[in-house]
Amino acid sequence: MSTQNANVGQRQQANGKIAQDKHQHQLGLSLGGKNDPALKPNAEAQSADTLLNLIICAGGIYASFLTWGVLQERITTTNYGTTPTHREVFQYPVVVNTVQSLFAASLGYLYLLFTRPTPESMPVIPSRKILAPLCLVAIISSVSSPIGYASLQHVDYITFILAKSCKLLPVMFLHVTLYGKRYPFYKYAVVALVTAGVAIFTLQSGGGKKKKQTNSGNSVYGLVLLSINLLFDGLTNSTQDDIYAKFRGYTGKQMMVALNIMSTMLTTLFLLLSPYLAQTGVAAVVGISPGKGAGELWDAIAFIQRHPAVGRDILMFGAAGALGQVFIFMTLSIFGSLVLVTVTVTRKMLTMILSVVYFGHALTAGQWVGVGLVFGGVGIEGYLNKVEKAQKAREKKKA
Repeated sequence: MSTQNANVGQRQQANGKIAQDKHQHQLGLSLGGKNDPALKPNAEAQSADTLLNLIICAGGIYASFLTWGVLQERITTTNYGTTPTHREVFQYPVVVNTVQSLFAASLGYLYLLFTRPTPESMPVIPSRKILAPLCLVAIISSVSSPIGYASLQHVDYITFILAKSCKLLPVMFLHVTLYGKRYPFYKYAVVALVTAGVAIFTLQSGGGKKKKQTNSGNSVYGLVLLSINLLFDGLTNSTQDDIYAKFRGYTGKQMMVALNIMSTMLTTLFLLLSPYLAQTGVAAVVGISPGKGAGELWDAIAFIQRHPAVGRDILMFGAAGALGQVFIFMTLSIFGSLVLVTVTVTRKMLTMILSVVYFGHALTAGQWVGVGLVFGGVGIEGYLNKVEKAQKAREKKKA
């Protein structure tokens, strides 16, 4: 009996020793490990890092795309001729588009390499099934961009920027007609507001030393080209949304690289075939200059040799656009889409203001009203979208 009591006592003592050791081990972790207050992240340091990241991302988007916008207007509207009557304007948008996509593919691939978790993860083309929709987007965007550039020969850059701020209209139209999607009432109201703003701006006659001397027929033709460009942009965005929905885990970085590689291949093929396309007159229908027999590529090279300044502008344009795309994906991954929308909308406003100041445009009071309606509508849409998402998040938590 005494032996049993001794054994019980020894076991209790051993258990007590184990518990004590365990407590000391936990205490050691608490004092010297992850529970140590001295090792916890400093809230002020985290806040400073977040603010610094926001400044870098937003500043990168502003700097890249404001530079990009100035260069775009300069490339497409500057008269490189010796006299005002002898106009020489760079009218080779496919060359510009090819340089842009080549820069974006190269820089995007480097960004993907340095940010993916492992060398084997996040391939540019994860499966064969994704090739067809990606090719469709690449084809549409490759056709859309030159049409947009062609419209600049008939409408001013401010109208172009305002119209490009109305992407919600074609995106909603295509989602409703092709995919049967329905939207809340406020989105339709925003579309009406933005459309009214663009209409008011377009109908108001503005002066200014840089105003285009175009007749109403040319302006209407430019607006038609711009509308086609916006429709293609909407189809591009709708198809991209469909790709993200069908191929879960496919990221914007991968899509950026894939689409720009495909676009570079398509536009390069067009440039090589342009001497033959020039004879058919296909390119002239959409306002693309196929050249005078030699083709767009060789005519563009000859133009750059006569005016080297435009060559430097095109290279800077491609680099600025590619860098801007990287900053967009950085902002999206760190801060989300709401911050990105805010930065993008304000960037477009600054681009328009910079165009007015830098190129000497003058807007009438009516045109400023149109500008206010456009950006006011886009801002309201962003705010209400934020409220809607917050409400859905609360309902999801309750469920």
